[in-house]
Amino acid sequence: MTGRWSAAELRLIAAARELRIAVRRADGGLRPWLPIWVVRAGDRVYVRSWHRRDTGWFGQALRSQRARIRVPGLDTDVTIEDVGGASPDVNADVNDAYRAKYGPGGAASMVTDAAVATTLRLDPE
Repeated sequence: MTGRWSAAELRLIAAARELRIAVRRADGGLRPWLPIWVVRAGDRVYVRSWHRRDTGWFGQALRSQRARIRVPGLDTDVTIEDVGGASPDVNADVNDAYRAKYGPGGAASMVTDAAVATTLRLDPE
């Protein structure tokens, strides 16, 4: 069972330009911290890669399904769920969140079909 974000946590995440993520290794240790863009859509938190791949942070996140994230005022463990095949409504909401937060030019690479297929939902542990 996944947890739910509090209203305060959602505000902190939404206010952050990006979050830092450290994917968990099989032994529970953390991989190096990486900055990635993050959006809030409703009461959910999402991240994407501009293209799906089995290597790098994205491939590690798919395998581990666990990470630690940081934004100013929040440092917490999360579970990761691959929702790249989510409903069209979820995809549209996440696309809209990227456009609203990063602007049409900045979000352009994050709302392509390839990027939509990389959508990961982060839930607090």
